[in-house]
Amino acid sequence: MRFKGLDLNLLVVLDALLTERNLTEAARRINLSQPAMSAAVARLRDFFRDELFAMSGRERILTPRAEALAPAVRDALLRIQGSIISSDPFNPAQSDRRFRIVLSDFVTLVFFEKVVERVAREAPAVSFEMLPLDDDPDELLRRGDIDFLIVPELFMSSAHPRVALFDERLVCVGCARNRQLPRQLSFEKYISMKHVSVKFGRMRKPQEWFVREHGVKARVEVTVQAFSMIPPMVSGTDRIATMPFRLVKHFEQTFPLQIIELPLPLPEFTEAVQWPALHDSDPASVWMREIMLQEASRMATPRKTPEVTRAPCVFSPELPLV
Repeated sequence: MRFKGLDLNLLVVLDALLTERNLTEAARRINLSQPAMSAAVARLRDFFRDELFAMSGRERILTPRAEALAPAVRDALLRIQGSIISSDPFNPAQSDRRFRIVLSDFVTLVFFEKVVERVAREAPAVSFEMLPLDDDPDELLRRGDIDFLIVPELFMSSAHPRVALFDERLVCVGCARNRQLPRQLSFEKYISMKHVSVKFGRMRKPQEWFVREHGVKARVEVTVQAFSMIPPMVSGTDRIATMPFRLVKHFEQTFPLQIIELPLPLPEFTEAVQWPALHDSDPASVWMREIMLQEASRMATPRKTPEVTRAPCVFSPELPLV
């Protein structure tokens, strides 16, 4: 079908090419043969009167024209999918929808596993693909490559709708048999002890907050890629770590852990769920959001440790992405 001289089928080809930036992968994504893909690219170049991309070594570089086309093409295809193709009523009991969700191991263990259990009862054919935290989640939302993003609300952009799920706070954790760890931890003692730190992709570590605020650096002995890897690195050692309160409580049944309040506690943060703006009225997305909100409402507020006197709270923009 042509619209003002453009074969609309070529938009699918162009979207795959702009997303994958690899001719072979783009062809595989839309189930085209290599000759058919090459012919479609030639037609696109002819229509737009632009090369669209060029090779720089082994890297495929998009031209400015292609970069400008990318969001408009993706937006058009998502609108067609959401408004025309996916207009059938959503029946959870009969749906085989697969939800793609970016979230941390912390959120998975203390919250989302309850969502999965409930969905398995109410919609047994619905499935999930849980993806690790990405360095550019806004781009995944813009392209519609994911259904939901669950991270602290302060890290979310204003380009897509979102709703708060639950509040959480960070605490210091160490081995219950660690005699070097006092019940009340001074800032100097905290800095001097050996730390286990977590780092997501190229994200900053929690300890970098101290560099920014106080001009000092924590003594990081071990860096891991997920919060759930901290307990075994702390258990049986004199190391400490900073991690979400609920996750420490989750692992208390498995590892000998103790919680100590941070000497300069970070402010509580709110975990929220965000979805692509074009999915806002999608019945399946609305249904899943409602389940998440209902399960989040059942979570108890994390209690404070009463015997510890808390120092004044110092806000930091360097909270870990959890």
